[in-house]
Amino acid sequence: MGVAAMENLLRHIPKDVPDELIFTLAESDTVRIERIVSSGQSSPEGFWYDQEWDEFVLVVQGAAGLEIDGEPERTLKHGDWLVIPSHVRHRVTWTQADPPTVWLAVHHRPKVGA
Repeated sequence: MGVAAMENLLRHIPKDVPDELIFTLAESDTVRIERIVSSGQSSPEGFWYDQEWDEFVLVVQGAAGLEIDGEPERTLKHGDWLVIPSHVRHRVTWTQADPPTVWLAVHHRPKVGA
């Protein structure tokens, strides 16, 4: 029998984060769980995510601005979460740098027929 992995999402965050850090915590054929650390980064101007999988995203620490195509910008603070269905265009407009913004992102395949 294997040993269960245990860690803390807020541990091992470098003081200087010049580029967004994405670390895969667990994955299978149908799900990928990531810790993302942002420190002032945002999506490039004119860039939109348009993902094949649904995404659950939770701000664990910090804050960020998220724009969903055709909607006003949303401000997400620690504890806020949302589900972004596949192919819903979205972008990050800003992230808090101090303390860094820590996200928990769960990418999962959409339900068949959804």
